[in-house]
Amino acid sequence: MNTEIRHEGIVESVSDDVVRVRILQSSACSGCKVASHCNASEMKEKLIDVRTQGARGRWQVGQAVVVSTQSSMASRALLLAFGMPLLLMLAVLAVALLAGCGEGLAAMLAVGVLFPYFVVLALFRNRISKSITFRIAN
Repeated sequence: MNTEIRHEGIVESVSDDVVRVRILQSSACSGCKVASHCNASEMKEKLIDVRTQGARGRWQVGQAVVVSTQSSMASRALLLAFGMPLLLMLAVLAVALLAGCGEGLAAMLAVGVLFPYFVVLALFRNRISKSITFRIAN
């Protein structure tokens, strides 16, 4: 089983400890011959910051590189972005309904709990970005 996710990209900028790489993230069907005529295919450009020491001498702007991360990192990111909010919404919905709130109010509370969740996530983004790491593969 392949435990590494890899994307080809181009170096956008280089600082002392961060290399910013532009990758083209594509859906599974974007390589299809008729993908340009199909609404299902998606291609998005993303900027990835790769923390590395001594970056200035090793990579140059415009250089083609391969950015990789462990699949466990992707799973962690998906859990934080989608799994935890869903569980939090369901928990708030269940507690509100059990507490005797009407369905409308319970639904609003369940959706409303997302705002503080994502505010807390934004406050801890530096800590999270240190735990979800990328590297430039050789």
